[in-house]
Amino acid sequence: MRRREFIAGLGTAAAWPLAARAQPAERMRRIGVLMPFDENDPQGKRFYSAFTQALAGLGWTDGGNARMDLRWGGGDANRIRALAQELVGLQPDIILADSTAVTVALQRETRTIPIVFANAGDPVASNIVPRLDRPSGNITGFGRSEASMGGKWLELLSEIAPGLKRAAIMFNPDTLPASLYVPSFETAARSLKVEPIPAPVHSDGEIETAIMALGGEPGGGLVVISDAFMAVHGAPLILAAARNNVPAVYSASNFARDGGLLSYGADPVDTHRQAATYVDRILRGAKPGDLPVQFPTKFEMVVNLKTAKTLGLTVPPSILLRADEVIE
Repeated sequence: MRRREFIAGLGTAAAWPLAARAQPAERMRRIGVLMPFDENDPQGKRFYSAFTQALAGLGWTDGGNARMDLRWGGGDANRIRALAQELVGLQPDIILADSTAVTVALQRETRTIPIVFANAGDPVASNIVPRLDRPSGNITGFGRSEASMGGKWLELLSEIAPGLKRAAIMFNPDTLPASLYVPSFETAARSLKVEPIPAPVHSDGEIETAIMALGGEPGGGLVVISDAFMAVHGAPLILAAARNNVPAVYSASNFARDGGLLSYGADPVDTHRQAATYVDRILRGAKPGDLPVQFPTKFEMVVNLKTAKTLGLTVPPSILLRADEVIE
C-alpha cells in the first residue's frame, strides 16, 4: 500500500463514530431489593451487606454493571405492599425478597419478573411455590425453616423451662401466616401436655398484654417467630419478657444476644450470601423455575446464661452442650 493511501485510510477510520469502533458495552442490570426491616436496623444492614458483597464476588457491582434499587419496609405490612408495587413498576431485571411477607407482596404484583427470596418461611405452606424441586414460576430462593420448626422451638422451651404449663406462640399475622408454624407448635404442645396459646400481635401494646397474661401465674412461656415485625419491636418484647418473668425462645440469634433467653435458627446472613448465587445465575440466563428451593442445613443455638439466672432457671447440660454460643 502506498504511503498516501495509508494516511488517507487512517483519516477515514478516525472519522468513524466512537461507538461504532468500540466493543458493545454490557447492559447494566437493575436489581431490586426489598428488605422488611427499618433502614437503620443493624440486622437488616448486615443481611444487605452480605448479599451485595457476595454479588460483587460473582462479578456484579453496584454502580458498575448493576444498579441496586433498595427499599426498606420498616416492619409494616402496608408499607411493604406499597414498596412491592413501586419496585415492580421500575421493571428491574430481578428482585431480592427478604422474608415471607415481602415475597408474598411481590408475588401479588408480578408473575414475570424473576424473584429470589431469602429467609422466607416454608414457601410451599406459604403458597409461594407449588413444589421445592422445580418451583416452575418466576420465584425461587432460600427458605428459613420448615413448618415443623414450631414444635422444635416449643420442645426447647420446655427443656430450658421444665415447669412449663402453658406456652404462647407470638407472631404478626400481617407479616407471617399463622398457618405456617402454629400447627406443629400445637401438636408438640399436646405431646408435652402444655396448653398452646396462639398470640397474634400488631403493636407494642399487644405484645405487652400477651406477655403480662403469660406472667400472671407460674408456668408460662413464650415462643417468638422472629420476622420483620418482631425485629422492629424486639427491644420492648425482650424487656416485657424479663419484666414479667416469662422464659422465651426465639427463632433468630440476635434476640438472645440482645437479652433474650435462647434462640435456635438458621444463619440468615449466610442465606443472603446464597441468594446472591441464584441472582447471579438468573442474570446469566437461568430460569427461576428450574432452580430448586433450598433450606439451610446448619442451625445455630445461642443461650443467654445471664437472662437464665435472672429468670431463676438452671440451663441443663443438654442445651449447653448443643449451644453454638453461650452468653455469660
